[in-house]
Amino acid sequence: MRRRRALLWFAATAAVLLLAGAAELAVHPVRCFERYAALRMRMAGAESRTVLVGSYRIHYYAEGPVTGPAVVLVHGLGGRAEDWRNLAPYLARAGYRAYLPDLPGYGQSDKPMDFSYSVRDQAAVVVGFFDALGLGQADLGGWSMGGWIVQLVAAEHPDRVRRLMLFDAAGLYQRPTWDTNLFTPSTPGQISQLDALLMPHPPPVPGFVARDMLGRVARNGWIVRRALASMLTGKDATDRLLPQMKMPVLLVWGSLDRITPVDEAEKMHALAPQSQLDIVSGCGHLAPSQCAAQIGPRVVQFVQQR
Repeated sequence: MRRRRALLWFAATAAVLLLAGAAELAVHPVRCFERYAALRMRMAGAESRTVLVGSYRIHYYAEGPVTGPAVVLVHGLGGRAEDWRNLAPYLARAGYRAYLPDLPGYGQSDKPMDFSYSVRDQAAVVVGFFDALGLGQADLGGWSMGGWIVQLVAAEHPDRVRRLMLFDAAGLYQRPTWDTNLFTPSTPGQISQLDALLMPHPPPVPGFVARDMLGRVARNGWIVRRALASMLTGKDATDRLLPQMKMPVLLVWGSLDRITPVDEAEKMHALAPQSQLDIVSGCGHLAPSQCAAQIGPRVVQFVQQR
């Protein structure tokens, strides 16, 4: 009898949890996806931590052996540390210690109202992150806006960067040909337009997901708008900085990238003569996530070079 009651209690509890999960998914699907991505990170062995950089609480993941050489990967505009979840395991399995910070304003880090969100000030946070963790030197990578940020770090602190990796990176003095307002969409149609810029053949976005995404933008879109406004001034462009860099540079680009097209990769490659350019066929701006199987081995090979 007791066993039967225990089974009934277990079944009832499971049913309640299942219904609660379904309700949460229906109302807050983006939050559910973020929790799933965070769970995947932890299941892969990533440690979720926080550190103070100045007065800002910065969240980050650390993955791979503690004694391994450090690799720091910086996400892009509107992104978060979990965006590296498909690529970071390649480095961890190769014996590297991958550090994946959430920049101020993104992910689980602080979102201070008094911060500029410019690439230059974000670069200062990355340097502060190095200092807070005691990283004298590391291999440094950045994706999209993160690629712009790490170029500034490498140019101004070359002694801190062993190798530089730029994934579909921004940074050149080149005004976008696409509507930058799409990064803060206000309609489901604009979400679809943004997805078409970010990836080839994007899947349709269900209505309940679009509604949740638009609610997120309404609350936090000011961060992206502030960052974009700063970048569009062009005052921190890296055209003149790339030729001065002496460390090895790897450029990884999706062949179908519409945000930072391949011609920008080719220009960066020409400006940094010691750079290597790897164009990944059939991939778009989200190549480090969606094409990690092609990119991961190449990245490991690059950081292992003597």
